[in-house]
Amino acid sequence: MTERRTLYPEIEPYSTGMLDVGDGHSLYWERCGTPGAKPVVFLHGGPGAGISPNHRRQFNPAKYDIMLFDQRGAGKSTPHANLEANTTWHLVDDIERLREMCGVEKWMVFGGSWGSTLSLAYAETHPERVTELVLRGIFMFGQSELDWLYKYGASELYPDGWDEFLAPVRQDERGDLVGAYRELLIGDDQQAQLTAAKAWSKWEGLTVTLLPDPAMLAEFTEDQHAIAIARIENHYMLHKGWLEEGQLLRGAEKLRNIPGVIVQGRHDCCTPPRAAWELKRVWPEVELNIVLDGGHLYNEPGVLDGLIRATDRFAG
Repeated sequence: MTERRTLYPEIEPYSTGMLDVGDGHSLYWERCGTPGAKPVVFLHGGPGAGISPNHRRQFNPAKYDIMLFDQRGAGKSTPHANLEANTTWHLVDDIERLREMCGVEKWMVFGGSWGSTLSLAYAETHPERVTELVLRGIFMFGQSELDWLYKYGASELYPDGWDEFLAPVRQDERGDLVGAYRELLIGDDQQAQLTAAKAWSKWEGLTVTLLPDPAMLAEFTEDQHAIAIARIENHYMLHKGWLEEGQLLRGAEKLRNIPGVIVQGRHDCCTPPRAAWELKRVWPEVELNIVLDGGHLYNEPGVLDGLIRATDRFAG
């Protein structure tokens, strides 16, 4: 068996800054790798999760000029966990502002989980600006995907975690969990908000791991991190990503001339393989790699191997 690829060595950004994108939002950004090399933009998950130092390491730093940024309200971007003027289409515009700031005509787009959603929305809006797409854990805000996470599906695999997820919500409000959580997460009771945020974020943490990961769950439920993930993610789920049912599938015709790779864990409990398969059916040119021992997270050995093989291939 061929040895699996792993992360490139640790690197530091060669440039960082804040970009005012209007509406009161400023985005933290960083550029890593080699200035003037092949440009790529990294789109993080969540929404609301932010970037981390290991995200930089999925690209050969000698061959890529890597743009990473915290989306509105996430990470070091300000204001923290803010929901105003924070939609899919605001973020699509932000990516264009960052591209223009970098002075590149087009770039590779790399995104996983929610980052795959945003990658597709951006590429279908600006196909002329995308050289390649590398996607992981496809999620397209279909009603079946939302039901899997917040109504039935994942709860069958994690019944103990599901009971913890239900706990902050009154019995008579459990018919609409996303809506009930919305009221808790935007309410004035700060303790109730934090309790709900940690429960929401812990549920996310359970579904993304193939095997238990206490350190990752501790990170997900840290106060500030949990607030950002829960508030922003719930906001997007409530509004179904500001996407019509099937919109990204219908728009996939615009991707037909863009080389692409999808890396999808067979046992991904957060974003099951059905969405990736449906995307492949309408975008037959894309390479779909289903990782037999993979779940959702990018740093699982088989998933990471697939992602780095894709970035190495497109590095040229």
